[in-house]
Amino acid sequence: MDTKLLRQTFGKFPTGVTVVTWFDGVGINGITVNSFTSVSLEPALALVSIDKKANALSQMKNNAFTINILSDQQESIAWQFAGRKQEGLEITWIKDGIAPKIEDVCAFIECKPWKEVDAGDHVLFIGEILNFGRTNSEALTFFEGKMGSTKQFIQQ
Repeated sequence: MDTKLLRQTFGKFPTGVTVVTWFDGVGINGITVNSFTSVSLEPALALVSIDKKANALSQMKNNAFTINILSDQQESIAWQFAGRKQEGLEITWIKDGIAPKIEDVCAFIECKPWKEVDAGDHVLFIGEILNFGRTNSEALTFFEGKMGSTKQFIQQ
């Protein structure tokens, strides 16, 4: 199977862009994730998929985490946590609760660990949702290898 072509096929499905964050014992850590989904309302569960090669994999184990759904004004934050240093970027953190939150996100979902599932070259982290919030801002969207606002992709 041609994995490059498979990745391009998956890219035809627009997704939101999230940064998953947690306290790592020393400070705050995080990773950009677009493999995120709701799982259940009762109990309230959400899932993020983390590549087994990512440093975040071992750091997230047994840690509470926040799924920060980025606004369309936060693309630089997405790139920062994807491993592309953004010179001059300052992130304002909200540190109350069980895991850190990024200020001015479109929405956030705070989770405590519920279950981890081995899934090929990824691990699925399922979290029990303890807190959440949302704003009226436009979400950052990932489509065909590019980030932008949903409106931007609709107008193309």
